[in-house]
Amino acid sequence: MELKRVVVTGLGALTPIGNNVETAWNNAVNGVSGAGPITHFDATKFKTQFACEVKDFNGAEHFDRKKIRQLDLYAQYALVAAKEAIEDADLENENIDKNRVGVIFAAGIGGLHTFEEEAGYFAIHGEEQGPKYNPFFIPKMIADIAAGHISIDHGFRGPNFGTVSACASSTNALIDAFNIIRLGQADAIVAGGAEAAVFPAGVGGFNSMKALSTRNDDPKGASRPFSGSRDGFVIGEGAAALVLEELEHAKARGAKIYAEVAGGGMSADAYHITATHPEGLGARLVMENALKDAGMKPEDVDYINLHGTSTPVGDLGEAKAIKAVFGDHAYEMNLSSTKSMTGHLLGAAGALEALFSVKAITDGIIPPTINHEEGDNDENVDYNLNFTFNKAQKRDINTALSNTFGFGGHNAAILLKKYKE
Repeated sequence: MELKRVVVTGLGALTPIGNNVETAWNNAVNGVSGAGPITHFDATKFKTQFACEVKDFNGAEHFDRKKIRQLDLYAQYALVAAKEAIEDADLENENIDKNRVGVIFAAGIGGLHTFEEEAGYFAIHGEEQGPKYNPFFIPKMIADIAAGHISIDHGFRGPNFGTVSACASSTNALIDAFNIIRLGQADAIVAGGAEAAVFPAGVGGFNSMKALSTRNDDPKGASRPFSGSRDGFVIGEGAAALVLEELEHAKARGAKIYAEVAGGGMSADAYHITATHPEGLGARLVMENALKDAGMKPEDVDYINLHGTSTPVGDLGEAKAIKAVFGDHAYEMNLSSTKSMTGHLLGAAGALEALFSVKAITDGIIPPTINHEEGDNDENVDYNLNFTFNKAQKRDINTALSNTFGFGGHNAAILLKKYKE
């Protein structure tokens, strides 16, 4: 069976550095940090008091009151990003068969705020009132519901589900969409991820694991991947969506084509429930699997959007894996972690970083890894690798790789390339 080619025809984003694709990408290229004091709740008693929150977002500007009652914040973010991508791809054109358009949308956690509110209310009032829960509690909370809402709002009746693999979730969504389309089971799929976990349970939970940066005196400088003084990730929120489409279907309707999906890889660390393998064995395998799936050689890759969370152990393992997979070519590529600006969007991270990889290809520019200071080095990091520190670099990019690794040892990587006939 001959596999079909799959291209990207639509992009949408709602992020800590911009509430649409154009703004987010411009800020990423210019090294703008999205970090600041937490506004979603009073965090003064928490070890970490800052995050990368979405700014100036009001759900009432996008949804009526009845709809908002049904939507956790993460689902609101998902619907807004998906709408931008769908409009960008002109995917609601009357000539499109909506029976063959699907939605695969990810969340690492899902409706955490809804769960926190409902469980908290019961803990306080349950003994005297009994179990009084909001009828929307379950459908607001579950991690697959964003895909359902997108499908309902736009009438897409193709494959529809959510993917959950912690911080690899939305890369898995993209890979699933890619595989379904290239097997001929759908013409187009809206794929991506959303997350809204900047609430007490999210921040407190990650604090208890010592996973978050506690650089409260310098939020904008806190996410500093591959720097010696990195002390944990900065939690972020938002959503990103990509429309993946079968090439001939896209060409037949005159859709604009941003890039082509070349391949995807998956693997497991089989090591620890939260820590990445210190030698990067799972990270190495996932990149090798992506290259094999794409039929590419290591030297074909020009840029890697790193998982690069700014944790002491995780960054080291990824750097070791890159050197193991790419050998001497590792020193010829550009590497960067856009999490230095957006923070870590958890289940939405992979989709946003794949989107940034697409934009890097189309615009010929590598977004930077910000917050690296002269002399702030880690003796275990090879600084001969080009981490694109602090300033974007122009470069003709034919192929970009986006890495994501999640708690549980889940690894996913997607290869994107410049579209050519």
